[in-house]
Amino acid sequence: MLLDRRELLAGAVALAPLVVAGRAFAAPQAGSRTLVIFLRGAYDAANVIAPTGSDFYHTSRPTIALGKPDPADPNAPLALDADWSLHPALRDTIYPLWQKKQIAFIPFVGTDDMSRSHFETQDTIELGQPIGGHRDYNSGFMARLAATLGQDKPIAFTDQLPLCFRGGPVIPNVALNAVGSKPAVPARDAALIAAMYKGQRSGANDLGSSVAEGFQVRDTVFRTVDEEMRQASRGAVSPKGFELSARRIGRLMRDQFNLAFVDVGGWDTHVNQGGAQGYLATHVGELGRGLAGFADEIGAQAWLTTTVIVVSEFGRTFHENGNKGTDHGHGSIYWVLGGGVNGGRLAGPQVALSQTTLNQGRDLPVLTDYRAMIGGLVARQYGLGADRLATVFPATPPVDLHLL
Repeated sequence: MLLDRRELLAGAVALAPLVVAGRAFAAPQAGSRTLVIFLRGAYDAANVIAPTGSDFYHTSRPTIALGKPDPADPNAPLALDADWSLHPALRDTIYPLWQKKQIAFIPFVGTDDMSRSHFETQDTIELGQPIGGHRDYNSGFMARLAATLGQDKPIAFTDQLPLCFRGGPVIPNVALNAVGSKPAVPARDAALIAAMYKGQRSGANDLGSSVAEGFQVRDTVFRTVDEEMRQASRGAVSPKGFELSARRIGRLMRDQFNLAFVDVGGWDTHVNQGGAQGYLATHVGELGRGLAGFADEIGAQAWLTTTVIVVSEFGRTFHENGNKGTDHGHGSIYWVLGGGVNGGRLAGPQVALSQTTLNQGRDLPVLTDYRAMIGGLVARQYGLGADRLATVFPATPPVDLHLL
């Protein structure tokens, strides 16, 4: 059979791989789903995917560092390679995905925003716009992605429409639950207890007044702390709430939606964050159970074409502080998981950790721009050409880390 020149050119185009910014990308996955999970509060990546092969890591964190991998110790981290280990709280949830090569970690990733402000850097991440120029708060990167994809069905699992989804097509948002926090003693109960002590004295002390004042101080402290955590988390669902709601997200994305966002708060760990056990371990364990539940609920078939991206506004200081916690840092470690992910590896450029390689002598440096990383990922997933990808992340060429 002979083909004319037009037919040959058409055939060549059909067989050619998609090319973005000079790189060849695979054909898009049919029926793709993408879920972006934002850990608000800046999770301490270096104690979840920990550089346990580094002596510098252990000397920098004398009370909170994870130990060395030890298969015989259930509290020991799990070796990912010679340099990195996974937090033991993720042993039964995320580590099996690592063994199946369905999760990759991208260390030294983040933004060039150096404000160290939760709010400003969260905005930077969600907007996905170049730093230094005019910020358009009505143009989030996921809204631009939804507009570029055209026929996809986006949703935000949040109380209010997040910044990342503003400015595009009409996108629904659904609150999954209230912020998880311990309720104060109801006012009626506090009044009854105070009334029991009214008129009683202990020496010079008026017990009734002391009890009433105690309840007032306690409630003031509770409201202050709760409000601070709520603001840092921007109303995001708590890790425990995420654990409970992730299966619902899986069911909804299996049947109805294919581009989604959810945020999980409570990751600001300045004080007593713990190591193998403690506050951070509890939270990351709940996150792992939520992610495993999501993968289970969405089903094996849909999981094959689903990509979950876990991000945070920045990392934390590499050295622990005087309160056995960590402060606002810079570079972070992102997660990419899904049935079609080229995982079981740490992707992207790395550097040996030392005092001289830390950013400003205190933080993980950023070696991979998050916009370039996500741009390269969605280019592979959806087969976006350079012109369409440029509308999602302007002025940021994608980086292909072969995550799919």
